[in-house]
Amino acid sequence: MPSSDTIAHLHLVEDEPDMAREIVTSLEARGYTVSHSVTAAAALEVLRADRSVAVVIADRMLPGGMDGLDMVQELRDEGIATPILVLSALGSVDDRVRGLNAGGDDYLTKPFAVAELVARVEALRRRPPDTRATTLRVGSLEMDLLSRTVRRGEREVPLLPREFKLLEYMMRRPDQVITPAMLLTDVWNYRFVPQTNVVDVHMGKLRHKIDEMGELPMIHRVRGAGFMLRAAD
Repeated sequence: MPSSDTIAHLHLVEDEPDMAREIVTSLEARGYTVSHSVTAAAALEVLRADRSVAVVIADRMLPGGMDGLDMVQELRDEGIATPILVLSALGSVDDRVRGLNAGGDDYLTKPFAVAELVARVEALRRRPPDTRATTLRVGSLEMDLLSRTVRRGEREVPLLPREFKLLEYMMRRPDQVITPAMLLTDVWNYRFVPQTNVVDVHMGKLRHKIDEMGELPMIHRVRGAGFMLRAAD
């Protein structure tokens, strides 16, 4: 529930009148104020002009020549980092990955319970504000998300795409135990956790690149639990 002294403003981009009405009514009942656009172009005008929007809820399939993912990508390209929940009837793993890769923060497949939508909106509002920072730092380790480069101190660390994604996941969670199941679900996008050593293999290669001979280790194995990234200097 939004705090009593701050009424959060949400923006909904949805062209189905009945669904839009249900979502707006449910969110307003939770204490939010909700503005509404029917097309991506109209939403872009609102979001460019009003940076007070706390969360955008955007349908993927929209009329007018620009779909929801095009809108998300344009917002991100313009540096607008407002959290976005993408709604879609397309629910395959590939579709969800495309939605997240375009810049969406969460992806909810239709049909859904409005209570789940509300819960996801509230989870996005609790997310730390720097989750879309273009540079991540843990100690002397620095990752540039725009140029896709990694440095440890003065040393550049060449990474393969999967290694980059794996390290990004860890750098967003320093000093936290990260389990293989978390990595298989969030980095490899498995819908179930298979019996595989793929995490150990990739983590071994990543540790070899991040922690060179003579350097204090940053990637640590937590026995029986997983791995942890910790600043060494």
